Amino acid sequence: MTDQINTIRDEIDEIDSELLKLVNKRATLAKQIGQAKKEIIYRPDREAQVLLRLQKLNTGPLSPQHVIQIFTEIMSLCRSMERPMNVAYLGPQGTFSEEAVLNRFGKSVTAIPCESIDRVFHKVESGLASYGIVPVENSNEGAVGKTLDLLLQTSLKICGEVLLPIHQCLLSLNTDLNKIKKIYSHPQSLAQCHEWLNKNFALPHIKRVIAASNAHAAMIAADDKNAAAIASRKAADVYGLSVCAENIEDDPKNTTRFLVIGSQNVALSGKDKTSLAMSSKNRPGAIHELLSPLAKHGVSMTHLESRPSRSDQWEYVFFADIRGHQKDEEVTKALEEIRKRATFLKILGSYPSA
Repeated sequence: MTDQINTIRDEIDEIDSELLKLVNKRATLAKQIGQAKKEIIYRPDREAQVLLRLQKLNTGPLSPQHVIQIFTEIMSLCRSMERPMNVAYLGPQGTFSEEAVLNRFGKSVTAIPCESIDRVFHKVESGLASYGIVPVENSNEGAVGKTLDLLLQTSLKICGEVLLPIHQCLLSLNTDLNKIKKIYSHPQSLAQCHEWLNKNFALPHIKRVIAASNAHAAMIAADDKNAAAIASRKAADVYGLSVCAENIEDDPKNTTRFLVIGSQNVALSGKDKTSLAMSSKNRPGAIHELLSPLAKHGVSMTHLESRPSRSDQWEYVFFADIRGHQKDEEVTKALEEIRKRATFLKILGSYPSA
């Protein structure tokens, strides 16, 4: 048995040595490309193509998610050798937004926590961050209105998206749940765990207190033995809290969609999505008139959301996600027709689908 294990270990060592040579060779080539590109070091379209190709080549036992995780980190390291990259997110440290940053960009970036979604946009607009990560919708609680409103105002574009499964934990310094008097969290997280809280903390003297973010809630709970926070497992590690209960979200499929925002236009990846905002005069059949060019040209719409317009009472802006890139022939034709019918049309960005 010992001889067999030693033989396998020797083989693993040989593979590791070869992997190290190949990764270093890849890093050298990536650095050469970075020098040729000069300005843009992050190419969402190219990275999406790389990950999709590798998933197709994968024969296991690694899962597709394992392949994505490994090569996201390799690409992150290679990017960092070209030039350091900063990514702004809704902080503080320990939020799901920070997890989205690491999910998309890997660990070899500088993550900049911001106190609000507005500040994330500002950091990128001012050039203090290369990109930003902002939440745009949750599968249970719907759209994040602040993000949609800011997308209308900014010159930034959507460069990518991240779909992050949200698993909520109850965190506290005190593991005796009977002693908890206050539970802090972001409003959406309180809503996502509503039934679990009703079942386990229905007593009237236990207060549910709104916090600016889940991580901020964890910071508060770290200073109060009679308080708890609903936040991520990572927040427990960051703020020294115990995980009293995990996966307390009412829907196990609970997912938040995040957008990557930046100043660049993203090229076609082969599996793209385009987001747009549009409005029309308030008259019968207006929304049908706006959307009919999509059906006419065979363009699939995956999401539609309305927000009150800031320009006039009872006027609305419609946000839509469609399959395909704005440079795809059929998408281009559909957008040209929509532009003729709309009183307002803004293409928020084309980017690889998550």
